[in-house]
Amino acid sequence: MSNDKNVVRTFLIATTRKDSVIMSMAEYKGKVRNIQDTPFGYTMSVIGGKWKMVIIYLLAENQPVRFNDLKRQIGAITYKILSSQLKELEADGLVVRKEYPQVPPKVEYSLTDKAETLLPLLEELCEWGVKNRGV
Repeated sequence: MSNDKNVVRTFLIATTRKDSVIMSMAEYKGKVRNIQDTPFGYTMSVIGGKWKMVIIYLLAENQPVRFNDLKRQIGAITYKILSSQLKELEADGLVVRKEYPQVPPKVEYSLTDKAETLLPLLEELCEWGVKNRGV
């Protein structure tokens, strides 16, 4: 991802229905002491950051995926960060890690049913990108 046009931002917001976001936000208006105490804060704690949505997107495109294949597809991520992000996604119930007892070790990653509920949001983000790219 060395091309500036392919930079992944660290903050993503998506909704399929603007009205539902406004209603949800209205419930918390004037009451938010800490963003983490809101559904939005929880969501961002699970999928926020530079790489998590990229990983989910790539796993949705072609799963299961081995660690090195995922690293190769992302490109600009270090092995340490990829490993850390996968562990966090696994801890949050979005990714399943399957280890095969063989030499050399084989590990594959795939999305859980919980993660697949995020796919409509990914589609909305892609549609937004199509509409707004180069504007």
